[in-house]
Amino acid sequence: MNLNPKFPLFLPGVKNSSNDNVSIIGVNLREDVTTVAYYISGNGGIETKIQKNYPTKDYSAFTEILTQFIQDEQLEDVKRLGISVPGPVLDGKSNPARLGWSFDIQEYKNTFRFEDVVMLNDQEASAYGIALLQDSDLDAIYSSGHLEKGNVAILAPGNGLGEAGYFFDGKYLRPFATEGGHSEFSPRTNVEVEFYQFLNNIYGIVSWENVLSKTGLFNIYRFLRDVKRHPEPEWLSERLSNANGNFTEEIFKAAVEEDVMICKIALDTFLEFLAREANNLTLKLKATGGLLITGDIPQIIRQYIDKDKFYEKFKISDKMEDMLKNIPIYLINTDSTSIDGAALYAAYYKD
Repeated sequence: MNLNPKFPLFLPGVKNSSNDNVSIIGVNLREDVTTVAYYISGNGGIETKIQKNYPTKDYSAFTEILTQFIQDEQLEDVKRLGISVPGPVLDGKSNPARLGWSFDIQEYKNTFRFEDVVMLNDQEASAYGIALLQDSDLDAIYSSGHLEKGNVAILAPGNGLGEAGYFFDGKYLRPFATEGGHSEFSPRTNVEVEFYQFLNNIYGIVSWENVLSKTGLFNIYRFLRDVKRHPEPEWLSERLSNANGNFTEEIFKAAVEEDVMICKIALDTFLEFLAREANNLTLKLKATGGLLITGDIPQIIRQYIDKDKFYEKFKISDKMEDMLKNIPIYLINTDSTSIDGAALYAAYYKD
């Protein structure tokens, strides 16, 4: 995997030949599945040699997963480790709320004797990984404009709501993380005020993550069911009861395959909120270079997304429609960007 020229990342180590042919372990930690991969760097990119998934909840600490991967694959003298975590990283440490584990890069250096360890917020890691994508991995919602000519926003609804961006310095794109998914949700219509009150009774402070995530989609669904009294078929109630948290898949299947109205309204509402928060993020970052939408949920419901309708909702603004209407919007067609980005950063972040 080599860098796509559409994404001219600032990676000072790319020109240093000592960063070629370096062995790297990349990790993407999530509350359900942790992915670990072994890479070799070269020619300004990385090559995946091995990749495995581990059920996160079966382990009591990250070091157990890392130890098992190294033992399973009989790896020796791996030089670097790149970690993607679903939370903020401060001074080489992180305590992601959804995982309940603590991370410290110095611990992994000492325990496993890596020459270098880096840790990134998962959306910052994803921003690096997106730069490895081919053009075929970018599915255009609206394609006018050029990604390399301004800041770029990244929006990723999944288990949580990830938000990140690229700062364009005039030559390079420089990824950065945000915790914008935890900013407060605000309603626009009377029905949305009811929805806000419904969520306020549950969470107190209502964040965008309570709306634009897997839990958020189910929040929309149960508001429609329990407050607005949209009928729920008995068979769907049984499926949701046995879904083991996979509400997104069940709601999507019922909407597309069974034409269930409550599910279609839930998806429509979710996508309208997604367009609105995409608008918010794009304006806050002045992302004239583009908007990239990634994350598990867009992957699952891709077939349902009406691109023209999304674009029309996205560009609504009190004063900024002229800017918003010219911003290119792309759906990302792969879910491997975070782990690849962590490994790429480990390979080339320093000269």
